[in-house]
Amino acid sequence: MIRINDHISLHEDDIDLSFIRSSGPGGQNVNKLSTAAQLRFAARQSPHLSPPVLARLTKLAGQRMTNDGVIIITAERFRSQERNKQDAIDRLVALIAQAAIAPKPRRATRPTLASKRRRVEDKSHRGLVKSLRQGKPGED
Repeated sequence: MIRINDHISLHEDDIDLSFIRSSGPGGQNVNKLSTAAQLRFAARQSPHLSPPVLARLTKLAGQRMTNDGVIIITAERFRSQERNKQDAIDRLVALIAQAAIAPKPRRATRPTLASKRRRVEDKSHRGLVKSLRQGKPGED
């Protein structure tokens, strides 16, 4: 079990991990060994995610989520398979944990009387500055 928070846990069976060749520099290590971890998680089929969490996860995942609802995370930061595997899992956990936090609803408020007065004073001051910039006729 991979624990996300108090309410959400994932089974290891829900995650499909495969190893692919890394890109970028690294010489023989990159050319010979498959050290990059590619993690696939079928978020839409997961019974552990509630609909609001799934909606936020879809928005947060962006390009990492396919049209079928599968999140693909590729980790190639490290030179070993084990560290890349753990990095991919950590990134998935962080993504789901961020989606599990419900946004705080915005409460509409009215501007205070003092802020309205400041705004009007600033506008009149700005208008005065602009009127002082006006050139007198015949000074062109």
